[in-house]
Amino acid sequence: MTVLLIGDYAYANGGQAKAMLDSALGLKRAGARPIVFAAVGAPDPRLAAAGVETICLDLPDMLSHTSKAAAMAQGLWNFKARKALSDVLKKLPDDNAVVHLHGYAKALSASVKAAIAARGLPAAFTLHDYFLICPNGGLYNYQSAEICSLTPLSRACISCHCDMRSYGRKLWRVGRQMIAERAPALSDLFSDLILVTRFQREVVGPLLPKARQHILSNPIDVPNLGPRDAAGEGFVFLGRLSPEKGPLIFAEAAKRAGVTATFVGDGPLRDEIAVKYPDANLLGWCAPDVAQEILRKARALVFPSVWYEAQGLAVLEAKALGVPVIVSDVCAARDEVESGAAGLLFKSGDPSSLADALARLGDDAYALALARAAHQSYWAAPRSLQRHVEGLLRIYRGMVRKSGASKEASRQ
Repeated sequence: MTVLLIGDYAYANGGQAKAMLDSALGLKRAGARPIVFAAVGAPDPRLAAAGVETICLDLPDMLSHTSKAAAMAQGLWNFKARKALSDVLKKLPDDNAVVHLHGYAKALSASVKAAIAARGLPAAFTLHDYFLICPNGGLYNYQSAEICSLTPLSRACISCHCDMRSYGRKLWRVGRQMIAERAPALSDLFSDLILVTRFQREVVGPLLPKARQHILSNPIDVPNLGPRDAAGEGFVFLGRLSPEKGPLIFAEAAKRAGVTATFVGDGPLRDEIAVKYPDANLLGWCAPDVAQEILRKARALVFPSVWYEAQGLAVLEAKALGVPVIVSDVCAARDEVESGAAGLLFKSGDPSSLADALARLGDDAYALALARAAHQSYWAAPRSLQRHVEGLLRIYRGMVRKSGASKEASRQ
């Protein structure tokens, strides 16, 4: 089985890239032939060490580009990416090979669709975000700070200023989406869509293109340290400090509950949090092992995201470490919470509701019971890399089988 994995980044700068790179390593160990194709490097050194073929174009992403005009042009149509991807695809075998697109919106652009469509191999797409259907990728209005219910690319969508920065930038995003949907439409290329949570099927299923849908969690790498014997201390936020993640809601709730909010991560809201909430503990980004150590000692992980999210890997990591989770009721991570058992749900965007949840965990016996339930819940069905790869190979084999049957039928 040859698997061409395509994404913007050749290193793990976030959940999307990490899932792609980890799956490449897992596929290699399982005896497949993974090939990683990415725009931005330097490549994760684990790839070369494992013998994973890697093609990295050494391009900037749009945010780090030295020229704003060039970045906008690259985001609309990356000619270099299309040519390079075409060259790679030509060398792949006609049989027993699949294409798996993980991301394109940060550097590769929708130009990859032309190369994929021309080659005609069975292709899958993982819904790490919502760029496949939404111009700003989040189905979220950054101006009104609420979930967007408008039909993507409808007149109402186009006229709505939902972008984090400016309406002009929104119009550029609309143009990019229209290019992506111009024949051959990017959303029509995939025989199979991989959703990472059941929540995604519930909330965006009607908006997705017609394709076979599979639910397969992204993998996480967390050791089983066993259930905790203490309730833990402090409440932790792990992730990017940006509006849609809800860090200000957590900071305000912690102030009302009289507890300290600890933030592991960085982002555009860091300075605002520091000024408005001087008691907050801002640690910045930490190495994965350090972040896990902080999380293991915490009373609970707080996940206050106000947009749909795709999965919320931090919630899985917390449960695996035996840490209770307090989760917003509108995001995908709510799938991981049995309210009152392994964690608590609170009303999205409501600091008072979150403060009440924080206060409930002030009881040591209750917090410890939640911690043990969280650990048991996760390890009853761990999201290990091995299980993830087994799921991927089942999907890939089905794609190859159905593609072969379709080609055979067309020849008759």
